[in-house]
Amino acid sequence: MTEEKIFEKDKTARAVLVSVIPKGADEREYEVSFDELARLADTAEAQVVARLTQQKENPDVRTYIGKGKVEELARLCENNDIDLVIFDDELSPSQIRNVEDDLGGNVRVIDRSMLILDIFALHAVTGEGKTQVELAQLKYTVPRLTGKGTELSRLGGGVGTRGPGESKLETDRRHIKRRIAALEEDIKEMEKNRATQRLQRDRTGIFKIAIAGYTNAGKSTLLNYLTGAGILAEDKLFATLDPTTRKFTLPGGEDVLLTDTVGFIRRLPHQLVNAFRSTLDEVKYADALLVVIDSSDPEADSQGEVSAKLISELGAADKPTLFVYNKCDKAEGFIPRTPTAQSFVVSAKTGEGIDALVAKIEELSHERAKEYVFLIPASDMGVISRLYNNTTVKDVEYTENGAIVRAVADAKNAGIYAKYIKE
Repeated sequence: MTEEKIFEKDKTARAVLVSVIPKGADEREYEVSFDELARLADTAEAQVVARLTQQKENPDVRTYIGKGKVEELARLCENNDIDLVIFDDELSPSQIRNVEDDLGGNVRVIDRSMLILDIFALHAVTGEGKTQVELAQLKYTVPRLTGKGTELSRLGGGVGTRGPGESKLETDRRHIKRRIAALEEDIKEMEKNRATQRLQRDRTGIFKIAIAGYTNAGKSTLLNYLTGAGILAEDKLFATLDPTTRKFTLPGGEDVLLTDTVGFIRRLPHQLVNAFRSTLDEVKYADALLVVIDSSDPEADSQGEVSAKLISELGAADKPTLFVYNKCDKAEGFIPRTPTAQSFVVSAKTGEGIDALVAKIEELSHERAKEYVFLIPASDMGVISRLYNNTTVKDVEYTENGAIVRAVADAKNAGIYAKYIKE
């Protein structure tokens, strides 16, 4: 299989995409991944000039692709003024170095994970996001930046090189280890802060919903439509990295919390999953999930499967989950492959189908109830009778300072009597 021109744009780096398809494998699956790589490159502001694919039983140990294919790639780079080659698979440091040596000139070689890390570095805005990205890049990218004698000076100069920069990353390996340790300590503090925030939300008893799903499926647009959050919502992969939580008032008057989360993608680098663990844990600690899927994408069903797999890996597979097929304004007549009472076809842009989704969210919030311990002071003993009317009281223990009431309450009543809940 030979190279295939795909699109030309005025971008900073001219790139060739490379993919190896094992013999006998499902070619369609690899084509979808390759198309996704092209979108990733576009998001990273690279101009994709050509694609190069190869069918091969097993990847070459030295260069991932065979000797003949490397020679073909070298000619392609020379004839098209290419300065970046992106592989759709993870390469070892030696494979990257060997391919670069064989290509000669100033052609950089990166893999899919490095490209995703680069996009995260491009889009990180807050201190927390930048810290998480830098840690992930250091753990993944630094061992791969030893080719051509350029060492770490390659960071900070184009696609696949964005991030902390040489000013923070000296070539001394001991310094890098210290930097990683410092970043890990910073992230531990962030995790503590997020845990404190979650505890405060739990104390209110308010129903918490995480908006999860594939990148660019419209999660931020949905949150904006429901709450007027004003989050940046671009037609780009990973436009949103920092989770945003907003209060949403249901038609019945009850408040719920909606949290936008980092988007999913095939083969999300585990370094990113680990670095963004405190952020992604918003999914695990939510009471329910809205999994947003782009109904206008031909791969809508597989995107849902990828999202479900990652949610399971995050330990949230048992959460009540609503599948929200967004962008129906661009996919007229769309019907989910396996429609259920938990599936909703909507447009977060026009509002179509949103009312039915909101009604289901309200139903879920009423179903959610858990046990609380209420400490009722002697001066407020009248609250006990109201708890009997509005919750399921398990038992009451009277003391000289008041009463200890154990009761099962829904989110609304837990919020009403939040000041009496024992931490």
